[in-house]
Amino acid sequence: MSTEKITITVDGKKITVPSGVTILQAAESAGITIPTICFHEQLTPPGLCRQCVVEVEGARRLQPSCISSVREGMVVKTDSEKVRRVRRTNLEMLSAVTDLSESPEIVRQMKQLDADEERFAASPRGSLKDDNPFYIRDYTKCILCMRCVQVCSSDIQFSYALAAGGRGFDSRIATFYNKDLPDTTCVFCGNCIQVCPTGALKAKTEGNSTGVQHDEA
Repeated sequence: MSTEKITITVDGKKITVPSGVTILQAAESAGITIPTICFHEQLTPPGLCRQCVVEVEGARRLQPSCISSVREGMVVKTDSEKVRRVRRTNLEMLSAVTDLSESPEIVRQMKQLDADEERFAASPRGSLKDDNPFYIRDYTKCILCMRCVQVCSSDIQFSYALAAGGRGFDSRIATFYNKDLPDTTCVFCGNCIQVCPTGALKAKTEGNSTGVQHDEA
């Protein structure tokens, strides 16, 4: 991290931070909370969910704060009506296709933003995969945050058992060649479960195994 210091304004508050930090890091250093979903402090920020967007003076579009670096004199609004509207819509679209019943942080954000979970009509996405003695993959709860893929690859584990598959509405977290987990390079370390924010990945406990087999990986 650079030793050079710069001054920016966040929600009307002037703060001095090291050059090169992200807007998210700068805001957190000043006690300002920006909501996130795909971001995890131990993983490379993927900048996917856009829940952390902020309004930057002079920018044409809202900026994802987890991957946008600060610059001298930057003026940021983290909770403007425009920002809240985009975050609310993100959550409403997410809830239309995903079971968020085990996603307490996302549910909390929905309540804070007064999101209407029935605003968009869509079919639930995904199904359940039970192909090994240790984990259950419940794709009805998957929000495609990519945390599990990151932790399984070069960010932490270097196993590369998980990957992104499909396109558009059919996008999903898959295994290479859609193989069952025991037939992949998975070492069942449990890191993917630890970083999953929605309960899409969970460890089996006695009585938790479904015995269900599906073709979807």
